[in-house]
Amino acid sequence: MLDIKFIREHPQLVKEGIRKKGDVDRIDEILELDEKRRALIQKVEVLKNQRNVVSEQIAKMKKAGEDATAAIAEMNKVKDEIKTMDDDLRQIEESFNKLLLSVPNVPHPSVPEGHKPEDNQVIFSWGKVNEIDFEPKPHWELAEKLGIIDFESGVKITGAGFPLYRGAGAKLQRALINFFLDEAHNAGYVELQPPLMINTASAIGTGQLPDKEDLMYVVDRDELYLVPTAEVPVTNIHRDEILAEKNLPLKYCAYTPCFRREAGSYGKDVRGLNRLHQFDKVELVKFVHPGTSYNELDGLRADAENLLQKLNLPYRVLLMCTGDMGFTQSKKYDLEVWATGQKRWLEVSSISNFESFQARRINVRFRPDGGKPEFVHTLNGSALALPRVVAAILENYQTPEGKVIIPKVLHKYTGFEIIG
Repeated sequence: MLDIKFIREHPQLVKEGIRKKGDVDRIDEILELDEKRRALIQKVEVLKNQRNVVSEQIAKMKKAGEDATAAIAEMNKVKDEIKTMDDDLRQIEESFNKLLLSVPNVPHPSVPEGHKPEDNQVIFSWGKVNEIDFEPKPHWELAEKLGIIDFESGVKITGAGFPLYRGAGAKLQRALINFFLDEAHNAGYVELQPPLMINTASAIGTGQLPDKEDLMYVVDRDELYLVPTAEVPVTNIHRDEILAEKNLPLKYCAYTPCFRREAGSYGKDVRGLNRLHQFDKVELVKFVHPGTSYNELDGLRADAENLLQKLNLPYRVLLMCTGDMGFTQSKKYDLEVWATGQKRWLEVSSISNFESFQARRINVRFRPDGGKPEFVHTLNGSALALPRVVAAILENYQTPEGKVIIPKVLHKYTGFEIIG
């Protein structure tokens, strides 16, 4: 959520940011309501002060044995006016806050403007795209032949997008999760095991609501949501807290399964592991000082890239354009890994700086030495999302015989070096 003071002082900047993100501009409406709200607050304060003065007069008159009937009638009239204005103010503030939650974050000046995937900028590449002397298979064919991922049973048990991992496939999943968590621990992140369901306040706090209702699975009876990413519960652990400046940055990692409806997905993007409704992911979350947040963003990106380099998977880094960045982010990088069998790039991580946008929604602040509390900046990134990493390992490490060599760094976790 943006600060209303910032919107008042920089309306054109905010409008330009909304335009760049392709969102609906309701800033004039917000400013109009804000003006009404502030005027009404001022009037209510004047009336409450008048009520207090009259109340003191009544007490003095009663103590002196004087007739206070007229003063009591005046105070009752003031009370009625206050109640009417409080009701009006409550309605205005409800509309005002609802509109304020609908305003997207303003893009950082370094973010390129655009609305198409082609407008994203490739800013870094690592590794060589595999050149092999046989026709590589896509991961879904390899997985079926090797018997390590059972898509059909997943459909029978639940539906499309819920694969069942078997044998070496299940061990590979577990190996990657443990590898990712151990690397995060070594990089100074505190491991958490958060709840797999969140309440409405948590979803609003990180910006899933009111922007992404259709992407989450809902437990209607209990008014809960299945976690779309560990970002949501982890970012909310410090909601309504004031953190000590000396403790910043706070760095957390968490593994969770993630649940996403992915409504409207179709075509080649949903084959095999490319797009799932349930998948595993290790998430990194930071609470940082505003003055260091973009340095921390670079550090977060390096932590995620380190995993791909240790797995020896070719990847590239994209600086996402304004229209392909999302509602809450101020700046975002995507990491895409090369999948030899599909001959395409697959996103395995998004790394984002939200500045104070989420912190303002969940009221997380820090207190500088001798100063007033300020909002922290929040950052997060996948390190990493498993499905497409597994797809890339199967496709990039396949042999002509249809076997799959396991990356060396995973051997101590898997207990085997080759599948098949």
